[in-house]
Amino acid sequence: MKKGVVVSFILIVISIAIGIYFYPQFPPHIASHWNAAGNVNGYMPKFWGVFLLPIILIFVILLLIIIPPLDPKKENIKKFSKYFDNFIALLSFFLFYLYLLTTAWNLGKRFNMIQMLAPAFALFIYYAGVLIEKSEPNFTIGIRTPWTLSSESVWTKTHVLGAKLFKIAGGLALLGIVLPQLAIFFILIPLLLAAFIPVVYSYFEYQKEVKQI
Repeated sequence: MKKGVVVSFILIVISIAIGIYFYPQFPPHIASHWNAAGNVNGYMPKFWGVFLLPIILIFVILLLIIIPPLDPKKENIKKFSKYFDNFIALLSFFLFYLYLLTTAWNLGKRFNMIQMLAPAFALFIYYAGVLIEKSEPNFTIGIRTPWTLSSESVWTKTHVLGAKLFKIAGGLALLGIVLPQLAIFFILIPLLLAAFIPVVYSYFEYQKEVKQI
């Protein structure tokens, strides 16, 4: 079993253990959603508030384990499996960190949630750029548009651009640490642009390629 999967299941077990241990100390309704200013604006019943994130982590990890071997281009995925395995581990740590923050908040600690999440988002988004940079053509991982999947050269060009944009977005997310009131904008706007621009770029690159044929 790969290390990313092992790490994920260890963190799942630890999360559930934390939930069980502190369950009697949690309030009847668990703070589960924060607005852009870092203030609570959503609650859940106690059970779901405590155990929903570990359950989500279980299903996400299972999907990431099950789907790649079913990919028609699974041999290409094997070429960058080390980076994908690291991505699984990093995603697990990200959700585990989020779980620790929500646990601490519901046990009475107070802090700006978005500011505390900014470094985790920064690392996660940056590494998504690394994974995009290393990915080979496939139907599961990467910037999968009709145009990247129709041309290996378009795939390569798009992923080179996408990798740079995601890494930049990860760097900008760090600004949320020093500018907490604007943290959500430093995280979301660069991330949305990093996701959207390569899609448009892949279309135009494919059209250029078709015209050259």
